[in-house]
Amino acid sequence: MDVTLNATTTEPAISLPAIGQGTWYMGENLSPRADEVRALQQGVDLGLTLIDTAEMYADGEAEKVVGEALRGRREQAFLVSKVYPWNAGRRSAIKACEDSLRRLDTDYLDMYLLHWPGSIPLEETLAAFEQLRNEGKIKRFGVSNFDIDELQQWHQLSGEDTAVNQVLYHLGSRGIEHSLLPWQRQQQITTMAYCPLAQGGRLRHELMSHPKLMDLAEELNISVPQLLLAWVIRPVEGKREVLAIPKAVQTQHVIDNAAALAINLNEEVLAQLDNVFPAPNRKTPLDIV
Repeated sequence: MDVTLNATTTEPAISLPAIGQGTWYMGENLSPRADEVRALQQGVDLGLTLIDTAEMYADGEAEKVVGEALRGRREQAFLVSKVYPWNAGRRSAIKACEDSLRRLDTDYLDMYLLHWPGSIPLEETLAAFEQLRNEGKIKRFGVSNFDIDELQQWHQLSGEDTAVNQVLYHLGSRGIEHSLLPWQRQQQITTMAYCPLAQGGRLRHELMSHPKLMDLAEELNISVPQLLLAWVIRPVEGKREVLAIPKAVQTQHVIDNAAALAINLNEEVLAQLDNVFPAPNRKTPLDIV
């Protein structure tokens, strides 16, 4: 089951696989570059066609890795990048996007996001995004790391043209479920979950080694990471509304992530997970790493 990005004033609705590929920490020589390129290509072959990156990641080197991976197959991927908030001005965002396009070796982005709220007026950023869209350099735009108040301010300006809000979301960090996720659902703004396996977060070890999660995964004949991914993209009222973008370099990890697309957790399993990691009963600060 896919996630649907709703139509904007210029683009029709589009369906995307609920699991894509993240690139945070790629391009930093933590893994051989050839392995990172191969992993992204393998993921696209397995249906993980959304690739998310940013000018921030390894100071643009992650974008170069993505560009290499998509050489000769750009049209097979839905490509997302993000702009620093201090580069999000009326003119600076244009330059930042053009620099990203050069590193990615492409003429356009499928989506461009403001990486997090900054001091530049949102009106300026929106004007730049609209110009980039009019010039064909981006097709859609949205934001990242926006809590509900900030997202409402942005939405008042952009209306139906806001495609996504990319935020941290995993079983151990459910704060967005109280206010942000319901409001995005009401406004038909898709949620893109980064760190769905708690990558880079303090809860990763706790989740991966949690006895209940290990027991459930064993009962379902899946891995704990697959259980966590299946939970993040679980349907709500029969409809998937969250895109997950885990990063993977190892071949088996890519295969496992793709296989999680076919995992459906029943109500009993979801109830057990809720019991161990309950949803918040009050508004909490937006979790960011």
